Amino acid sequence: MIITKTYKYKLYESKKNKNIHQKIDIAGLIYNHCIALHKRYYKLTGKHLNKFQLMKHITKLKKKDKYQHWNLVGSQAIQDIVDRIDRAYQLFFRNLKHGIKTSPPKFKKIKKYKSFTLKQAGWKYVDDNLIKIGKKVYKFSKSRELPENIKTVTIKRDPLGDLYICFVVKEKIEVPDRQGKSSIGLDFGLKTFLVASDGTKYEAPFYYHHKLKELKKAQKELSSKEKGSNNRNKARKKVFRLHKKVVNQRRAYFFKLAHELTDKYEYIFIEDLNMKAMQKMWGKKIQDLGYSTFVEILEYVAKKKGSRVVKVDRFYPSSKICSKCGEINQNLKLSDRIFECDCGLKIDRDLNAAINIHMGGASSIGLGNVRPAIIEAVSA
Repeated sequence: MIITKTYKYKLYESKKNKNIHQKIDIAGLIYNHCIALHKRYYKLTGKHLNKFQLMKHITKLKKKDKYQHWNLVGSQAIQDIVDRIDRAYQLFFRNLKHGIKTSPPKFKKIKKYKSFTLKQAGWKYVDDNLIKIGKKVYKFSKSRELPENIKTVTIKRDPLGDLYICFVVKEKIEVPDRQGKSSIGLDFGLKTFLVASDGTKYEAPFYYHHKLKELKKAQKELSSKEKGSNNRNKARKKVFRLHKKVVNQRRAYFFKLAHELTDKYEYIFIEDLNMKAMQKMWGKKIQDLGYSTFVEILEYVAKKKGSRVVKVDRFYPSSKICSKCGEINQNLKLSDRIFECDCGLKIDRDLNAAINIHMGGASSIGLGNVRPAIIEAVSA
């Protein structure tokens, strides 16, 4: 199987890095210029600007003295910017056609602009941990071996001002042949991160909540610093470091959990949840749990391991169905943590939902009867 993989390395601190920062700033200027042209064209015609027309226009602009500095970025990076904006506008118009409210691409502050991407030209992998971008050679911290078949190179800048180089490669992997038909259903919860249909519970670490006291203190210090001062810049970096640590801890936990599940099961059934609606109801708690990120990681790991992640329809009433007799309890409230049925079943609400997700998902792909023994045990 061929998969797309990204290898990320940190660039060493160097005076030459000023050139990279300059190129990212210029990429931000080009991005905002393209957005301005799109907005003007949309105002006049109600349509989005054709990317080929836009690229042709930018090529003409680069020949003028006023826009000579755009050439420092390179035509490949500019083409990538135009492509990204074009995809974003296509999505905006597609959503608009289906009555989905979304915003078109917006202007970005140059200081907050993050990256530029080079495809076939503008870069050269020199040797071991050296890469040539433009006319200058940069050194990066080679934390792991890098495959040869590099497709694109992206240079990223984080809010701390640190620079990273990301190599996107096409990699061939051997997918193991899974002989068994082992499967599991997973129910996402607010108190317990995941409840499995076999009764296993995977607790939510709540990394953001645990750092909240430190974050509030750091943000209070930031708000008290004078705008534009070095002290404010230091305080801003301190806040970002805390956020960065939370993100890294959460991702590490998700990868560990994804490997644990895919090592055990060939089929993993989950809910296709509307996370935006849930976030409106429960706010930062949903963001801290990071269910969407976990699903992305789980699907990626499952693909490599030969497992399969199957999403059960979001309108399937997994919480309200009795996993023993199939009767639907229309009176079940969000506050009810125990599911009770007239057939005699009395079971944890989340466990009941996980069992239903398991059975519903298995039947949707023709896996057969996966009715767990846990129901008989609970009913007895």
